[in-house]
Amino acid sequence: MPGSGERAYVYAKACGITGKSFIGKNLSKLGGLTRLSELDRLVFASDARDLPERELLLDLERRIINRTAKQIITIVDSFSKPPELLARLVRDFEYTDLKRAITAAVAGERNPPALTEIGRFATIDFSAYPHFDKMLKGTEFEFLLGDLQVLGTDSTAPIQNKLDRHFYDCLWRSLLKLAPADRSSIERILAEEISLRNAAWALRMRTYYGMNPEQAQEYLVFIPAPRGYYAPGRKVRGGAAPSLADDALVSLDMALDSPSDWDRWRWVKFLNRRSAGESWTADPRYFQNAAAEYLYHLARHSLRRHPFSLDTAACFIKLKLFEEDLLVSVAEGLSLGMGAQETLELLGAVS
Repeated sequence: MPGSGERAYVYAKACGITGKSFIGKNLSKLGGLTRLSELDRLVFASDARDLPERELLLDLERRIINRTAKQIITIVDSFSKPPELLARLVRDFEYTDLKRAITAAVAGERNPPALTEIGRFATIDFSAYPHFDKMLKGTEFEFLLGDLQVLGTDSTAPIQNKLDRHFYDCLWRSLLKLAPADRSSIERILAEEISLRNAAWALRMRTYYGMNPEQAQEYLVFIPAPRGYYAPGRKVRGGAAPSLADDALVSLDMALDSPSDWDRWRWVKFLNRRSAGESWTADPRYFQNAAAEYLYHLARHSLRRHPFSLDTAACFIKLKLFEEDLLVSVAEGLSLGMGAQETLELLGAVS
């Protein structure tokens, strides 16, 4: 495990970077933006691009993502031997790039999409695109090759879901390798994230794909709930041991257009609001945004709670990924003529 010197250095560096990030009180700097070029100059003062706005969006998004990856790797590389949990959090970028490569292959694109540089943490040979057998040879992703051999437009969602489930399974196993004192905050955050992600998947599968409860259940991540996560005596669907899929499983029995069905659901506070006299349907996108805001606050409040634990680095990574999503969303909103403040309000982003 990393020594006290490395831990102290990481804590100081993580706090320094987050202090300059567009989170917390710095969110107010985004509110007055009305053009993409303004966002570019704010985020990349010394490297802003002189491009027409119609060309700037994709370029700016790539630089935002690469900026996030570089800052995260700066922290993780501060450890001479980074714990597996942190390495897997870095490789979230590789999972995203693989999903994008799969989508590009289905669309018949001859060249791979732009990739995020993650240095020594990379495992996939994207130079072999679109030959997935060569790309994934010797990696943990070889289990996908059977699906990728019969790749079609209707098969990308199940493959991407397999990747997400694999990511969380591996991430949770790597978490449990840490000493309890090193994971107290991030264990709670990841447990909440997996439960909320399961709930969001359940909503999406039913709303967008018309799946019945039995079909939607196949898309969930079944990870045992950590001790103390649920209140004693809590009833579980099917009488099984508590799982981080339980809240999503409970939601599968609720009518998507019946507000009263959801009143006692654990995550009801993240559902879209109900207006008197108007019809209501559970909105997966609203739920996802509200859940992301909640997880951001958990990570932000946990960053400095245990200064010399590995919680600091893990929470830092979560905060930077939240900032990336926020900046990309603001950029996309500006490209559509929306002011940044409007986008922030839609996302529920507050300091």
